[in-house]
Amino acid sequence: MRVVIVDDDQLVRMALRLVIDGEPDLAVVAEAADGDTALAVVDELRPDVVLMDVRMPGRDGIDTTRCLSAAPAPPAVLMLTTFDSDELVLGALRAGALGFVLKDTPPARIADAVRSVAAGHPVLSPTVTARVIAAATGPGSSEARGATRDAARKRLAALSERELDTARAIADGLGNPEIAARLQVTVATVKAHTGNLFTKLGAANRVQIALLVRDAEQ
Repeated sequence: MRVVIVDDDQLVRMALRLVIDGEPDLAVVAEAADGDTALAVVDELRPDVVLMDVRMPGRDGIDTTRCLSAAPAPPAVLMLTTFDSDELVLGALRAGALGFVLKDTPPARIADAVRSVAAGHPVLSPTVTARVIAAATGPGSSEARGATRDAARKRLAALSERELDTARAIADGLGNPEIAARLQVTVATVKAHTGNLFTKLGAANRVQIALLVRDAEQ
């Protein structure tokens, strides 16, 4: 699997390169110190995974991820950072990141996270998962939550009943075989519905679909 590392700290990039290149099935094909350089490198090399820092000078990691997710056949983005605030976590996931782990994560788990997002599976460290749950269920501003809920429901209104059922199953964390069993359809049908969800909702991955369903139900 081809990996691009994006971080403004050269020492961090060196450490991550040692971790990734030390795995027989992973290889770092390029590094970037800022978002604009990352966009150019990804466009040229088409990696499988981008390890993305959140806070960088100029274009930050969230905006860079949003740009990557809007491009055709985007790479999987794994956010790797020392910051784990609610705003950063949810912002990264809504922008299209498929994973979010902290920089103090053991090297072996970072490598496993790269493999997981490359395969399309969301990855969140335990502390990040706790923050996502807290942010999704906490009191917050009723006005802001209401606006988010209304916007999410408006987007979901474009779906057929079966597509909405599929979206809800994705939000419950089910894989395609489990969704097929729940809806009593074939896996091929689930894949077709999921493809429609990506198109109609403008979602880059299943995490964004799940967040949209949760927003609509809050």
